[in-house]
Amino acid sequence: MKINVNKLSIAMARAGINYSKLSELSHVSRATISYIKNGKSCRPDIVAKIAKALGVDVTEIIEQGEQ
Repeated sequence: MKINVNKLSIAMARAGINYSKLSELSHVSRATISYIKNGKSCRPDIVAKIAKALGVDVTEIIEQGEQ
């Protein structure tokens, strides 16, 4: 799955957290967060962890058509 970086940034701004805090809250490594920031795909379970940490639904942060 691919996370839309713009949507991710908006969700992070709303939650008031940075990438380091996102890594901590989601229990996803900083390296994986970095890959995502650079437009790489990731496993659905990683997307779910990130969405949960941000308090949003997965559909709010993934690329259109990734469902």
